[in-house]
Amino acid sequence: MSDEINMSSREFQFTTQDFQRVRKLIYAHAGIALNDSKQELVYSRLSRRLRATGISSFSTYLQLLEQRDEKEWEAFANSLTTNLTSFFREQHHFPLLTEQLTKIGQAHPIVLWCSASSTGEEPYSMAMTAIDAFNSFTPPVKIIATDIDTNVLDTARKGVYALDRVEKLDKEKIKRFFYKGEGAQEGFVKVRSELQAMISFQKLNLLDTTWPIRDKLDAIFCRNVMIYFDKETQLAILKKMAPLLRSDGLLYAGHSENFYHAEAYFKLRGKTVYELSPAMKIVQSKLERK
Repeated sequence: MSDEINMSSREFQFTTQDFQRVRKLIYAHAGIALNDSKQELVYSRLSRRLRATGISSFSTYLQLLEQRDEKEWEAFANSLTTNLTSFFREQHHFPLLTEQLTKIGQAHPIVLWCSASSTGEEPYSMAMTAIDAFNSFTPPVKIIATDIDTNVLDTARKGVYALDRVEKLDKEKIKRFFYKGEGAQEGFVKVRSELQAMISFQKLNLLDTTWPIRDKLDAIFCRNVMIYFDKETQLAILKKMAPLLRSDGLLYAGHSENFYHAEAYFKLRGKTVYELSPAMKIVQSKLERK
């Protein structure tokens, strides 16, 4: 492999050594494992940071990161985070969530965690599901929505989306859960304030030693996130998630993810949905009876 990556048409010099430094930094910070096919993506996204900071070389930029410049670290992580999402993505999960919420009913306040909320479509879909399940705009449900990317969290908090983001939803859902923009906001919709009130958006890195989640959870949505981590990192995260769930709680995964290597903590229940392993259920049941 040449030490230069397609240098002939590049604005900035970007060597294989630079790419390896990027891989090491983002893996240590966010657990994201970049393979060789991501070189072009990394160059494209980080070139924007070089322009924004006025830095003329990747070598100098990466040196800034290695010196732990906190502000630029946030921008660096935001640049390399993939945020593909949509309302009611992987639709088969939401009837099961409805069934789960209905079964719990008023037995206890329900807490759900969306662990990679991106621009908000997923947690808002969870909120709509809860409202429908209880036939109330104030259901006994709280949703914790987290992401490592501060930019997408800002978008999620606002709850404003272009019309094409909701075009696949049926008209009744749009009418019930969104306000249609007028004037300067024409072409946009905004989620109803009741949905926003149900959700707490917070920055969270799944690689952090501790997570600011104190409530016992009824469900964790961790969908299409683990595909960016290697098996070792996945296992470490799942090991931390398991004790947060109630004994009958569920973990919702993405369509291309499987957690067979974490059988000590989770057992497959259905299509990309996991429950706690028998041993973990016993532990959690004992804690709940105390």
